[in-house]
Amino acid sequence: MVPLNPALTECEDTVWFRHSDSLPAAARGAARQLAHRIGLLPERAGEVALAVSEAATNLRRHAVDGAMVLRVVRTDTEAALEFVTVDSGPGMADVPAALADGYSSGPTLGIGLGAVARLADAFDLHSLPGRGTVLTARFWNRTPAGRAAAAAGEPVAAGLTRPMSGQELCGDAWAVRPVLAGGPVTAPVPPPAPAVAGGRFDWSVLTDRAPRHPLSPGPRDPSGGFVLMLCDGLGHGPLAARAASDAVAAFHRCATDRPDQVLAELHRALRSGRGGAVAVALVEPAAARLTFCGVGNVSAFVVDPAAGTRRSLPSAPGIVGHQLPTPHTVRQELPPGSAVVLHSDGLTDRWRGSDVPGLFAHRPVTAAALLLREAGVRRDDAGVVVAKGSW
Repeated sequence: MVPLNPALTECEDTVWFRHSDSLPAAARGAARQLAHRIGLLPERAGEVALAVSEAATNLRRHAVDGAMVLRVVRTDTEAALEFVTVDSGPGMADVPAALADGYSSGPTLGIGLGAVARLADAFDLHSLPGRGTVLTARFWNRTPAGRAAAAAGEPVAAGLTRPMSGQELCGDAWAVRPVLAGGPVTAPVPPPAPAVAGGRFDWSVLTDRAPRHPLSPGPRDPSGGFVLMLCDGLGHGPLAARAASDAVAAFHRCATDRPDQVLAELHRALRSGRGGAVAVALVEPAAARLTFCGVGNVSAFVVDPAAGTRRSLPSAPGIVGHQLPTPHTVRQELPPGSAVVLHSDGLTDRWRGSDVPGLFAHRPVTAAALLLREAGVRRDDAGVVVAKGSW
């Protein structure tokens, strides 16, 4: 069972930095600006800037084809800064040694990854020699409210989107919300707050720990059910990003949890724009069951790391907003410890979980970053969301 938590309701202010000599200075400056904008205390903002500098310097000195993303994570009342670094090598031969105090493989700022881990409220590191490293870290304010947000636990779903080379806006977007009280229903409920626009992130309100605050607005299902959505706006650039953003907003306004009915609502919402490919998955952990409906060139999988299997969920041809076929709903059991993955065609579907040891043993955002590194293509917008919990 996956209880609900109001933490991490949205992400915004997302900035990608590519590998370059100016990466540390640019990332440090952006981190300070974001920290000031969200109201981090001066001492905490300094710690964030130091951690970002250390990670960016390591990336510049040692990484092959590296990138860093900074983003703001929000609850209803609090905000945190999170960063993710991704690279394609050389990787770390001894991760525990790299996290030990005093370890250094070259000239850096000197605080070390171990200090970054201690400064962060959430920290995760995956590294394989010859394959590369993914590092994720989140920093809340050093206030009672910030500490409460940090203690609320890790969301069961997280995703990443990346614009294609040469573009600033991404036409892929994802969203997640808990199911309504009583399970999948069609009765109207008060709509959630408007979604973040412009190809930014919508963050999970779900964690593996018990809720600390009541969810609002509208009733929610205490069994831990949730609905995932991924939209790939048709084409690229601002119009595709607008279509994806409209899909996210319509998804949160939707008064049903049934994937086929969600698709119908999104079809009406996207009629005036580009439209897109959309995948919707209803995850019911208490029943160990997934219900899926997809239209267009989107990929969906149920991955069982223990058995080494990956089951593909089919989508129907069409374009949500323009050509909606008769929905084809698929139901799939969720094996214990399995993961649900949705991604656009900006990732090739030839990846296998067994190709990256430990892929689904890490935070969902780390797993999403690993999939983006392993399967992402530069010639298209890319979006991926991973859900994994205690079902």
